[in-house]
Amino acid sequence: MKPRALGWGALAGVLLLAPMIAIMYLADKLLHLSFPPFDVFDWIARILPGPVITFGIDLMIDVLRFLGLSVADTAKTAEQAIAILIFLVGGMAFTIVVFILVGRWERLGIWPLRGLVIGAIAGIPIALITANIAQSSVHPVWIFMWTLFLFLTWGAVAVRTAIGVLIGRQPGAAMPEVAMDETASVQVLGRRQFLIRMGATAATITVAGASIGQLLSASENRAREDELASMQTQMPGSGPMIELPNEDDPVKPALGTRPEYTAVRDHYKVFIRSQPTMIDGASWNLPITGLVETPTTFTLDNIMAFYEPRSEFVTLTCISNRIGGSLISTTHWTGASLQDILADVKPTSDARYLFITSGDGFYETVDLDLIANDERIMLAYAWDGRPIPFDHGFPLRIWLPDRYGMKQPKWITGIEVIGEYKPGYWVERNWDEVARIKTTSVIDTVAVEATITEGDQTLVPIGGIAFAGVRGISKVEVQIDGAGPWREAQLRRPLSEATWVIWRYNWPLSEGDHSFEVRCVEADGTPQIVERDPPRPSGATGLHSKRAQV
Repeated sequence: MKPRALGWGALAGVLLLAPMIAIMYLADKLLHLSFPPFDVFDWIARILPGPVITFGIDLMIDVLRFLGLSVADTAKTAEQAIAILIFLVGGMAFTIVVFILVGRWERLGIWPLRGLVIGAIAGIPIALITANIAQSSVHPVWIFMWTLFLFLTWGAVAVRTAIGVLIGRQPGAAMPEVAMDETASVQVLGRRQFLIRMGATAATITVAGASIGQLLSASENRAREDELASMQTQMPGSGPMIELPNEDDPVKPALGTRPEYTAVRDHYKVFIRSQPTMIDGASWNLPITGLVETPTTFTLDNIMAFYEPRSEFVTLTCISNRIGGSLISTTHWTGASLQDILADVKPTSDARYLFITSGDGFYETVDLDLIANDERIMLAYAWDGRPIPFDHGFPLRIWLPDRYGMKQPKWITGIEVIGEYKPGYWVERNWDEVARIKTTSVIDTVAVEATITEGDQTLVPIGGIAFAGVRGISKVEVQIDGAGPWREAQLRRPLSEATWVIWRYNWPLSEGDHSFEVRCVEADGTPQIVERDPPRPSGATGLHSKRAQV
């Protein structure tokens, strides 16, 4: 009985769980009842030890890079797919257990009650997790009841399916004797017909649920975009386009170099939940409490109206970014000086840190001395002259110059001024406490299809980026085939002191298969670290190289 239970149970698990997941997705998009596969995945990510989580992140990024996929574009989709796969596999395992149990029952008279009990055993923990962690406007009690109802239904249907597949008859009072005769053949045919009908039903529900859910999701996204567009007129200094300050620079990027200014839609996304946090800007407020003389609650309108807006072109990068990776982007930030805001709430003499909490459960500690010594630090509410998108931290996020993104909360919902240090979310998971950006240089292109001629010489443009936080870049050098001198590249004037530098080197063409390597020097003469280290725990170091057939 056991081998049959394993095989049939796994198949039935897929046929039961796929439509169940589709129904969950549809209910989330239609009624905002949350999506348990993502909620369970997010809960697991919070309770697992830091090294396990970071190993999983590293493994996912390495696999995506091995497959030649952009980490910035596909990481979150891959994470969501993993969450659904884990939920599906877990559901299959429970279904196999149901099949094994049914195969051992001697009487079937109370099978519906047993199915409900099994459903409750599987569903109550998941319903509790979902109700506790869900990012939804629906009351957690309703989310709990809905999730439990789905699992009770699953339990009953799973038991009925096991009876139909393993026994091949309507539930009766006792298990029949199984003989290897014509009856067995009829039972096999009955099982096949039963599974065909079940498969057709499962496919119909899955496709319909997922399709309608996708339509609702697209409609919801359009409504959010319209909401942000309606807010744009409130943004200080907003305009139809951000003007780049170095348009007249004579050094032009080599063909194939990444865009100097990242379109907001292309900006990389990293956050701790499977889905971005959605906050209602109209009802949002920011309480600043703790060791302050004047505890104050701000609205977004308060922050924009009461404080002089400051703007900066900013390159932001993730501490998980590999050498030459895509988790780095540049855009235009606008916000209010955190120095000015703190001057109004008046931290007390024993205040030492800000403990910042976010709507997605993230938290981080910022040293008040850091803020006092850097007027550039801002609470940002606009990118590219528009409200920060929902999936990038709307309505408010912080910018800390010279720090990786792991230190910079978005979807900020509270700030507490404290006297004792508290480790942040990723610091608790064994990432670097300071997270100061490591200098890097990257070859984006060897533009063999865009050669230029100078006199009797044919030149191949080579280009890319170099970045050292706000410390600046003074020199970029390229070496060919791992030998010979390092040749100095031209540097394009950066958009600001806080952005990457575009570099270009026109290489005299030499036919063949060649390797190219790049290194850079910070503004104060500090060379880039050449020793190769992985991203964890302090950010990747090492030289980037590229091969090209010329």
